[in-house]
Amino acid sequence: MSKIGLIGLGTMGAMLSLNIAEHGFSIAVYNRTGAKTRAFFDNAGPLAPQITPTGSLEEFVAALEVPRKIILMVPAGAPVDEQIAALKPLLSPEDLIIDAGNANFHETNRRSAEAEGYQFMGIGVSGGEEGARFGPAIMGGGPEAAWKRVAPILEAIAATYGETPCAAWFGPAGAGHFVKTVHNGIEYADMQLIAEVYGMMRDGMGMRAADCAPVFERWNEGPLESYLIDISARVAAASDPDTQKPMLDIILDRAGQKGTGRWTAIEAQQLGTPIPVIEAAVAARNMSAMLDDRRKGEAIFGAGPQALPADALTLEDLEAALTAGKIMCYAQGFTLLARAGAEYGWDIPLDTVAQTWRAGCIIRSSMLNDMAQALSDHPNQSLLYSPGFSERIKSTEPALRKVTLTAIQNGIAVPALSGALAWFDTMRTARGPANMLQGQRDFFGAHGFERTDRDGGDYHGPWARFWE
Repeated sequence: MSKIGLIGLGTMGAMLSLNIAEHGFSIAVYNRTGAKTRAFFDNAGPLAPQITPTGSLEEFVAALEVPRKIILMVPAGAPVDEQIAALKPLLSPEDLIIDAGNANFHETNRRSAEAEGYQFMGIGVSGGEEGARFGPAIMGGGPEAAWKRVAPILEAIAATYGETPCAAWFGPAGAGHFVKTVHNGIEYADMQLIAEVYGMMRDGMGMRAADCAPVFERWNEGPLESYLIDISARVAAASDPDTQKPMLDIILDRAGQKGTGRWTAIEAQQLGTPIPVIEAAVAARNMSAMLDDRRKGEAIFGAGPQALPADALTLEDLEAALTAGKIMCYAQGFTLLARAGAEYGWDIPLDTVAQTWRAGCIIRSSMLNDMAQALSDHPNQSLLYSPGFSERIKSTEPALRKVTLTAIQNGIAVPALSGALAWFDTMRTARGPANMLQGQRDFFGAHGFERTDRDGGDYHGPWARFWE
């Protein structure tokens, strides 16, 4: 009998199955297309003895030890519900279904509430194909007892940082998928910040892709060391096999997305939590898709980016600006997680989130280890204000301001860097201009306001007499 089962042998499902088998756990697999199941098994090589291919759901369920543990790696949305409905008549109350796809946490909440005659968990899995095969970061949500049942397998197959597995439970129902959603929002922002700095090098400083590659390589040896900086160097260095031109020069600047970054922005708005760097990154992807409109705009108004004066910026300025933007982006993401935990009753340990992201996932970086420590030392405080990171901000913010202003003056769009700077300036201003907003709201709607010199919050201005 197999220790665990997996349904859905697409790229991620197939790689995760091999990972499970390689760690000594017998696994039964099923795919609605039988040919894919057979091909997967035939290509499993020395891992085949650990794998039981099945041709029907009945055969699949019968191949699992009781109580059963079943991982779903099917497309998010209706396919998950359809697969659960097909499995439900075959299951017992202690059997566990684990949705490991990129589900919206609201859907996971619903499926958890609807679970009857079986148990249900939602886990976020990050790391792409390579991570699934050799060790992803895993973010669990659902009944804690269910997590403990499956944790020995998930912790074994997860990436490790030192000897610590990058797999953890973050709360009931959709908590794990929410943590994964925020991870993906941060991923959008991290990528956008890197792209904007690349754009400054290309359009502002006249650097070729091959010139940018060693810059990213050098940055990857310092505070910005991360998977995304590493692959940015590789992308910049690559040549197109067909034309021999730099790969970046023939890639159309129209970015795709699967919607998880957008979910992060939507949830932040619902929770009243500002994440302007992530929101800017989502908007930038949306604007990148508007290629015809952008071409029309250039024809009418002229090209935006202008070459910078020779001494306008240094590569060190760009590195420091990117460092500041990254810290601010992550600070916003962790604040969102804290706010969601308070709203939904999830006790999400932010230091554990940072620890889970240190290896295996797309946003893994050396900085996350420092973030984990800062969040452990100051669990109720934004990274922006923690001693170690506030000092980093003090040293890198001038470069962020310099780079952003230089970009604006020369028509180079840097929405994520600009969003980071505006957020920073707002969060260090004790008295902003929102008193004008409150005055306006009271004038047209008698909404009331608080005063600086009295307690309470239901005061009105002298204009109220116009409505008496």
